[in-house]
Amino acid sequence: MPALVNCGGDDEFYSGGSFHANSMEMGRPCSISSHVDVYFRPCKRARISAPFLFGETDFEQSKQSSISVLPDECLYEIFRRLPGGQEKISCASVSKHWLMLLTSIRKGEFFKCKNDESSKVDEEISVSDDVEMISTDEDDGCLTRCLEGKKATDLRLAAIAVGTSGHGGLGKLSIRGSNSSRGVTDFGLSAIARGCPSLKVLSLWNVPRIGDEGLSEIAKECHSLEKLDLCHCPSISNKGLIAIAENCPNLTALEIESCSKIGNEGLQAIGKLCPRLQSISIKDCPLVGDQGVSCLFSSGSSSLTKVKLQALNITDFSLAVIGHYGKSVTNLVLSGLQNVTEKGFWVMGNAQGLQKLISLAITSCRGVTDVSLEAMGKGCANLRQMCLRKCCFVSDNGLVPFVKGAGSLECLQLEECNRVTQSGIVGILSNTGLKLKSLALVKCMGIKDVASETPFSSPCSSLKSLSVRNCQGFGSGILATVGKLCPQLQHVELSGLCGITDAGLLPLLESCEAGLVKMNLSGCLNLTDEVVLALTRLHGATLELLNLDGCRRITDASLVAVADNCLFLSDLDVSRCAITDLSIAALSSAEQLSLQVLSLSACSGVSNKSIPFLKKLGKTLIGLNLQNCNSLSSRTVELLMESLWRCDILF
Repeated sequence: MPALVNCGGDDEFYSGGSFHANSMEMGRPCSISSHVDVYFRPCKRARISAPFLFGETDFEQSKQSSISVLPDECLYEIFRRLPGGQEKISCASVSKHWLMLLTSIRKGEFFKCKNDESSKVDEEISVSDDVEMISTDEDDGCLTRCLEGKKATDLRLAAIAVGTSGHGGLGKLSIRGSNSSRGVTDFGLSAIARGCPSLKVLSLWNVPRIGDEGLSEIAKECHSLEKLDLCHCPSISNKGLIAIAENCPNLTALEIESCSKIGNEGLQAIGKLCPRLQSISIKDCPLVGDQGVSCLFSSGSSSLTKVKLQALNITDFSLAVIGHYGKSVTNLVLSGLQNVTEKGFWVMGNAQGLQKLISLAITSCRGVTDVSLEAMGKGCANLRQMCLRKCCFVSDNGLVPFVKGAGSLECLQLEECNRVTQSGIVGILSNTGLKLKSLALVKCMGIKDVASETPFSSPCSSLKSLSVRNCQGFGSGILATVGKLCPQLQHVELSGLCGITDAGLLPLLESCEAGLVKMNLSGCLNLTDEVVLALTRLHGATLELLNLDGCRRITDASLVAVADNCLFLSDLDVSRCAITDLSIAALSSAEQLSLQVLSLSACSGVSNKSIPFLKKLGKTLIGLNLQNCNSLSSRTVELLMESLWRCDILF
């Protein structure tokens, strides 16, 4: 049998017949019998396409490289023997077909070479019009990639899967949105699964074409997965979530939002098979009910510490389970639970299982009433932070007993709780033994400025921070009362309170014994220079932040007082105030001032004359707001920007 051996790998096979005289052009001369099949190794030459005659048959030399005609099975065996990441990237750059073949190979199927060292330089994979730069940016010790909008395609995911293999693999992947014509599908996610088994964090937002198949592939290959975030993924169902539960025992955090096909079965699997789960967030999933939520807690191995349940069809039963079995829960957020009644919150508090609860936030839950709120205060002995938003049935009768029962409470925020009145606020602050450090009131329309008849036993010496925003009835009378009750205030925010006057604010300034550090009076239209003069005189030695945005009656006299008395002021906002160039000159002449942020937005009295003074202030400034200063010319500001190149200037 005639034999033919090709060792070159890039040459053609020829058989039969005899060579013509032009065989000298193909190599060295020789005499060959016409009855023997011959392979003649050519010398280096330019590739030609002219036909060569062998006997009486014409053969046209192939223009295609021989390796391209190999079947995928052979290419697979070649690719899995590539020695390192650089070689894989080079092969992936040849064509989409080769890239897809490489991504079909699991990381464990590659042969390991002793001399295989990961490349530490930036690599680039260019496939057709899709280019993915593979860099060595690290976050917490692992490579991170984020694809958004049009950049999110299967081809890019495949490129990432191949390119990151030389850097130790991908650790975090975030896909937000999807290309409308070439959006991410299960194929792209499967490529990541096969190429990046070290993946620990996966976030999928608004990717309708990714379903259970892709997520199951992640579960099958990425056993180290710790965090999973699914948002607006309508094609992912319980099947995909069950696969994660069965294959990813290290899962510690799970977020599910607006996934219409995920329900109780998936959560039950997570509760039974993921003992290390510490954080769970479920929002707007109509198929999730009591069975799924209760299973997350009732498991004896439950280690949940952070729980967020929003807009779910759960009932009192789920809250009762949380109250009994949530022994490890430290942070709890409940929002939009329309089917939970007063009984559910009452049982949750009285069950005495939330002894480790530190932070509780409840929004738009009609079941929160005075009775249930008091029960939660007594049942959460270590509660430090409480936030109530849009709880329309909570009044003074429940709020004051709650604060008394929650003896460890340090921060209280009330937002749009319109049944809470001035009497309730005074009742909270006048309780002895209170540890409250921060009180925030936002849009509480039930607070009216009336003569206080509520007696208080002793001042609240623990309160350091008071924030009142857009409470239209909060006026000078209650402010003076709060000033007497809270002598240790250091941070005060009174924004959007048109009813406050100098007469109401001055008693508070005089009562603050510790020295104010931050003062925000934005939107208080009726305040005048008298308040600022008193503020700088009494607290100039401690004041670090002063916000007078929208106080239209504040003039140059206030800023002259600031320049003379404030030693440590670093952030000053006098937007929409009646100041002029004189104010800027006064600030620049104060040697003790080291302003870092100055806002002069919409100050029409500031003109080009202030530029030299602003340059002087610019030695310490890192932020300067000159928006809507109509008296400043664009050319002048451009020159200022060139001079203060270290300062971020808005114009």
